[in-house]
Amino acid sequence: MSSFKSTLAALVLTAAATPALAAPEYVTIAMEIDIAKPAKEVWAKVGAYCDIAKWAKNLDCVISSGDGGIGTVRDLAGGRIKEILVAQTELSYGYTQPVVEGQFYNQYHGFMEARPVTATTSKMLYTLMLDVSDKADQAAKDADVTRRLTQFEGLLKVMKDMAEAP
Repeated sequence: MSSFKSTLAALVLTAAATPALAAPEYVTIAMEIDIAKPAKEVWAKVGAYCDIAKWAKNLDCVISSGDGGIGTVRDLAGGRIKEILVAQTELSYGYTQPVVEGQFYNQYHGFMEARPVTATTSKMLYTLMLDVSDKADQAAKDADVTRRLTQFEGLLKVMKDMAEAP
């Protein structure tokens, strides 16, 4: 019984010493751009899992595991960023970033889709979802969302230009 009390006391002290985490505050950033090409043509030019290296300048991409299907892991920026393919259709994919020991986990997920509009046009949709509760205040949260929105809208423009090029 003494051992049980010691273990219980240690758990209580550990819990008391652990800093409280803020409640998650998830944000969704939904973006889209019209493209004057059929969705299948768009996806063929920009939709492979490592095509990110084509439309995100100065970002290298290496498949570190998997065969290109669900569960495939891509390493970006020399391995500093890992993303795992968690959803996939003919014209879309979704990915997440795994937990990194010692770092705040923001549940980061991305989803990209080439959606047919007509036989000759489409929309590229890109949606991000993440937790901003680690930011100091509302201004910092807003700045993070604005930074990501600006960055990914720029990437959508590059994808559009690539897809519409002859």
